[in-house]
Amino acid sequence: MTLTGMRRRNGVLFVAVVLSHVILISAQVNSRSGVPLLEAVTFGVFAEVQRATAAVVGGVRAVWGGYVGLRSVRAENEALRREFGDLQVRYQEERAMAARTRQLETLLALRDRQSLPTRAAEVIAAGASPDFRTVTIDKGTADGLRPDMAVIAPGGLVGRIVTPGLHAAKVQLLIDRNAAAGAIVERSRAQGVVVGSGEDLLRMDYVPGIADVRAGDTVVTSGIDGIYPKGVVVGRVERVERGSGIYMSIRVQPQVEFLRLEEVLVVLAPPPGAAREGAP
Repeated sequence: MTLTGMRRRNGVLFVAVVLSHVILISAQVNSRSGVPLLEAVTFGVFAEVQRATAAVVGGVRAVWGGYVGLRSVRAENEALRREFGDLQVRYQEERAMAARTRQLETLLALRDRQSLPTRAAEVIAAGASPDFRTVTIDKGTADGLRPDMAVIAPGGLVGRIVTPGLHAAKVQLLIDRNAAAGAIVERSRAQGVVVGSGEDLLRMDYVPGIADVRAGDTVVTSGIDGIYPKGVVVGRVERVERGSGIYMSIRVQPQVEFLRLEEVLVVLAPPPGAAREGAP
């Protein structure tokens, strides 16, 4: 063994001996409280270790509890969202049912007011071409429907049957550019013909320039065409202008909202005396 190694070993032994004496002395020496100094120091060190360990464990427990609580809150929120979604769906269904009930009540009231036999029908489709404004209803020849039967709604005049099938029929709307109906201004009794424009407006033709027609006047059917019953509301005059000839230029806003049609009544009989009637 070299001299350096012996010195290193002797140094280690010296330190060990010194520490042993310090420990023995600490074990024999008491602190002011009467507890051996070594025991007091050892307890203090281990107490700090335990305190640090307890703090770490407490923090981990708090984080874990927060995580578990957060998952529980998230689950509750998800359940509440699903329940709220279900309630919204039920609310929309009940709202739609209430709206349909009101529509049917209005339709029944209209049927009770009519002196002519009618058949209730539901709109099941709309025409795909803007050039031909039509709808399809769920009643046909099996239900007594025939061509040229008038179709009305609680709002007013809808149109006429043009193509009846066995269990369905096509209805030409009054706003179709090939549709027309005899009409009269309710207030002044000025007569003319309401013609479709292909859009959501009507025009009233053949009204003399000297007739008394104003914006806001109500236009109703005159019954002289032999198709539509007399007195069914067509719409309201929107604009009146003097035409280039002897007739006025009149725009009429339809009473019926054709894009929102759901239920209609088909008049099963022609207007009484329509063939003989030439005046209101």
